[in-house]
Amino acid sequence: MTNSNDDDKVGYGNPPKHSRFRKGQSGNSRGRPKNSRNFATDLQEVLSGKMTIAENGRPKKVSAQFAALLRLREKALKGDARALDRLLGLAQQSSEDIAARAAERELTSGEDEILQRYERQILEEAEISMQLDNAQEQANDE
Repeated sequence: MTNSNDDDKVGYGNPPKHSRFRKGQSGNSRGRPKNSRNFATDLQEVLSGKMTIAENGRPKKVSAQFAALLRLREKALKGDARALDRLLGLAQQSSEDIAARAAERELTSGEDEILQRYERQILEEAEISMQLDNAQEQANDE
């Protein structure tokens, strides 16, 4: 049974009744609108969108990201120092990412040792099982 004194209590975690949220009312009614997208989603869509470029006089459909990289390469080769610096930076970052992913896939010496011990254990258990099966077959033959 609820006491009316508990409802009237005001303090930490108990705001006055007149300032409490009403049932069904949001505390952030003007929050982010539904279906609004963040910058990363928009950027990914823009970069993955297809566009047509002319390559050797022929039209070719490529992603906007690929076209931007081609443009950056073109500027770098024409002597634009900033474009060259940016292109080399992207190439270095990409090679570092590839190396980091490869390092993640390699086993540490401890992990390799654990796998070798597990392999020996499985082989020993299989050998013991085969010996038991052979002994049981001999006993059945006699």
